[in-house]
Amino acid sequence: MNRAILPYLGLFGAALLLPLFANDYWAVIGARAAVYWVLVGGLNLVVGFGGQLAIGYVALLTLGAYTSAVLCARYGLDPFLSFAAAGVVGAVAGVIVGLPALRLRTFYFAMTTLGFATIVTQIALAWQSVTGGGIGLPGPELPKPFDTPWGFYLFALALAALITWLSANVASSRFGRALVAIRDAEVAAEATGISKPRLLTTVFLFSGAAAGVAGGLFATLQSYITPDAFSFDLSVTFFIAILVGGRGSILGPLIGNIILTLLPEFAAPLVAWSTFLYAALLLAIVLLMPGGIAALLDFSNRKPLTANRAIVPRLDRLRGLLDHGTAQASIVLRNVVLSFGGVRAIDGLDLTVRPGQVHGLIGPNGSGKTTTLNVISGYYEPEQGEAFLGTTPLPHGAPQTRAALGIARTFQTPRLIGEASVLENVMIGATIEGTASFVETMLSLPRHRGDEKRMTAQAMDALAVVGLDGLAPVRADRLQHSELRFMEIARALMLKPAFLLLDEPAAGLSGDEIKRLGELIVAIARNGTGVLLVEHHADLIFDICDHVTVLNLGRELAAGTPGDIRAHKEVVSAYLGA
Repeated sequence: MNRAILPYLGLFGAALLLPLFANDYWAVIGARAAVYWVLVGGLNLVVGFGGQLAIGYVALLTLGAYTSAVLCARYGLDPFLSFAAAGVVGAVAGVIVGLPALRLRTFYFAMTTLGFATIVTQIALAWQSVTGGGIGLPGPELPKPFDTPWGFYLFALALAALITWLSANVASSRFGRALVAIRDAEVAAEATGISKPRLLTTVFLFSGAAAGVAGGLFATLQSYITPDAFSFDLSVTFFIAILVGGRGSILGPLIGNIILTLLPEFAAPLVAWSTFLYAALLLAIVLLMPGGIAALLDFSNRKPLTANRAIVPRLDRLRGLLDHGTAQASIVLRNVVLSFGGVRAIDGLDLTVRPGQVHGLIGPNGSGKTTTLNVISGYYEPEQGEAFLGTTPLPHGAPQTRAALGIARTFQTPRLIGEASVLENVMIGATIEGTASFVETMLSLPRHRGDEKRMTAQAMDALAVVGLDGLAPVRADRLQHSELRFMEIARALMLKPAFLLLDEPAAGLSGDEIKRLGELIVAIARNGTGVLLVEHHADLIFDICDHVTVLNLGRELAAGTPGDIRAHKEVVSAYLGA
């Protein structure tokens, strides 16, 4: 049995035993915790994994509650069908609420969700003919055996267990890793082919549906609903449960949700101070426990790592990893011009990166080297000129398209997901290779399991190639700087790239590590991958490159073999020194 599921079995096992020891009052409290978790379990993918500050999710609870209540009270619909209808309404509303997240960030998006919650509440008050206004209307009544406190408790608990299973399946999949990549390293996520709009839309659909169903359950639990039942405090409770639990965790927010549901029962005399207490709790979490409950439960990453670790790439594993064969097309830049604030970062640059070769790109700081990589990668659109893959123009402003074209890259500053393991960081590189749909992933169907097995084996091969397979389960933020450099290369290799763009990969490396890096880059090129290497270590450039281009003030100063460049007087004067 997978040890990771033991805490969940313990929690739900204890919940199943509750009817043997408690009265009907605690059945209501337990049902409330289960109902809240149905919402929080979906919201956790948006907030905890995706990093979106969706504070006003009480709006979706409100919509779900009124949808189920209106359909049952006014149209006599079966309550279970009304829950399904509430889920559909919640899914649609979830996408509407989430659309601003594609453009707005952090607190601006949080304000839009709060605004949506206010609008929904005001509509519920004003639309008296349907919602009953301030008077309200009765919630759905479930048939036997769910019409008793304990019957409803077990029904809500079953749905809570279901949402836990579904969200855990997503969290441990390529979709969950992609969400975390968008949260912590959006630029790197785009470079691996992850489409933020498509992914977030899918997740907002799922979380909105969960919130809508939770609303139907909430209306049943309350027996009678009015707009007053959907307070701002309730929305804050959902959000804080995720913060208490910790980002990127299912178990932590589940425990946080239980704690926050039970807390008012033990602090009833302080109910008037609830807003202040929530604010104080949030401050305490940020200051004293930023990683939340999940960090407290992560015992494996408290073990000290071996000191004086050496990075020893295993180049014999490359052939099995890079099985694309030699690319036929070249990356070509023709007369590319790009300016920033009137300063020309690239000024009429022509460049050709051929398959199976290491092409060095050197020059003083500010000469346009990284800008050139960003043009090829799709982050910048040139004012003039074009970038091609063979004879096909590369689309501008669409970096997420490069991975499918076989173009991978690393960055000047390593882009990592610190709270994820080294293995998970590298597996992000193969996100677009997954074949299972989001629904297949939620239900853990065979194609999803096959994807995960294949990606895990491929990531272990990539880590072995760069010499980091022994650190696969370790959190990435515990690695040394040099190890992060090699980890980024492993992630790029997951794409089986036809072209690999490396932006100063030797920065911060020791002499031995630079030598091994050079051997790795040469081996990658000899396996058919074209490498464009931006680097300040001139010795590395001249030792491993087949061709070198020197930039100065955005223009090509010289181009040729390493021997040609060493002998070029202007290059020696402008860059290499005497």
